Amino acid sequence: MAQVAILREEISIPEGLEVAINDEVAVTGSKGELRRKFKSRNIKIMKENEKIILEAPFPKKRDKAMLGTIKSHINNMIIGLTDGFSYKMKIVYAHFPMTVKAAGNKVTIENFLGERHPRTAKIVGDTNVQIKGDEVTVEGINKEEVGQTMANIEQATKIKGRDPRVFQDGIYLVSKK
Repeated sequence: MAQVAILREEISIPEGLEVAINDEVAVTGSKGELRRKFKSRNIKIMKENEKIILEAPFPKKRDKAMLGTIKSHINNMIIGLTDGFSYKMKIVYAHFPMTVKAAGNKVTIENFLGERHPRTAKIVGDTNVQIKGDEVTVEGINKEEVGQTMANIEQATKIKGRDPRVFQDGIYLVSKK
């Protein structure tokens, strides 16, 4: 099987976004700024015209995989600054009505399964958490921070030591956007 001399990927930059490439990739838009360092010896990141170009000369299997990963991360940065990420969650309880509050960088869940001590979940980075009735909305521009915050809330209401078919109380992901 012949090896490709240079593997090249292009990402177009939408209008309204600015990209700066030094030792890190910085994408700036109306919603804010995202920065990320990519450590890969064989992959070069450049900006030409209105495109980000990723090149890997004489790529090995690992370089091909890394190229796709870096491309996905940069695409997620662009999507975050143009549209943003929004996860909707639902508060479900059958036995004890729980109260959920977001304050500072924590989400507090009180009266979960009748427990006396509140459970907490950390809000990561600049993520915004809004609670209206039995719906929790987690929004932000960084996909990893929004996803980790959503996972922290879901894991805070994980039930241990009881039958999950009977005790279905918790806060669960309903939709992603």
